[in-house]
Amino acid sequence: MNASTDLLGSLLSATGLSYAVKGAHLLRDVSLAIRPGENLGIVGPNGSGKSTLIRLLSGIATPTSGEVRLDGRALSALQRRGIAQRLAVVEQHAETSDSISLRQAVELGRTPWLSALAPWADHDDRIVDQAIADVNLSHLSHRAWHTLSGGERQRAHIARALAQRPQILLLDEPTNHLDIQQQLSILRLVHQLPVTTVIALHDLNQALACDRLAVMDGGQLVALGSPFEVLTPERLHATFGVTGHWLTDPFDGARILRLRST
Repeated sequence: MNASTDLLGSLLSATGLSYAVKGAHLLRDVSLAIRPGENLGIVGPNGSGKSTLIRLLSGIATPTSGEVRLDGRALSALQRRGIAQRLAVVEQHAETSDSISLRQAVELGRTPWLSALAPWADHDDRIVDQAIADVNLSHLSHRAWHTLSGGERQRAHIARALAQRPQILLLDEPTNHLDIQQQLSILRLVHQLPVTTVIALHDLNQALACDRLAVMDGGQLVALGSPFEVLTPERLHATFGVTGHWLTDPFDGARILRLRST
């Protein structure tokens, strides 16, 4: 499927994006445009291309064909430093050295902005303090990294990305391997951030809070639109192999998905 793409005014876009490794296509002809200020979710079964798409959009991987554009300019034509000043990514298996503190890990996010002519200054301290406060970890600022829980480390990785002061934040399944309380807390945080976000998610009900969803299947973009438009019974069956229908939560009136094995 070739998704209709409104590139005009988009902050980040992909056109005809494909990626292959040793002849095996992991992504085929994906086109989409991410609007300023929106929260775009990427969903799909395991192996559908979610992580590959995140890596291509962030510039971590180079497409076999097609193009990624950041604010109208080809990502391939931009320097890594310039990209990092505008775009931050939190990978699924992000790791940081055990020999540093939480604050030192977050300070790494300021690296794209530092140089011999622009050394560390007071405003960098303020940005790091704010990033740590945004993820509610100020009380753990000086804790050693190896003493942090999985949820605390994930929040710290998000804080490091926020310290970059990006326009766009890309996250690859940030709630993976976390307990449900940590999952809900991190997702609430992500949706409250004052940046454009692209987030790959495994849980379809968690994805309902996104403005739009890009549904991946077999390395292709098969649907793009609001959650209630794209997660139809037909799509749930064809892409995820499940039967599903919508329910209304009597607590707050929210619509949720009830999924069953086909």
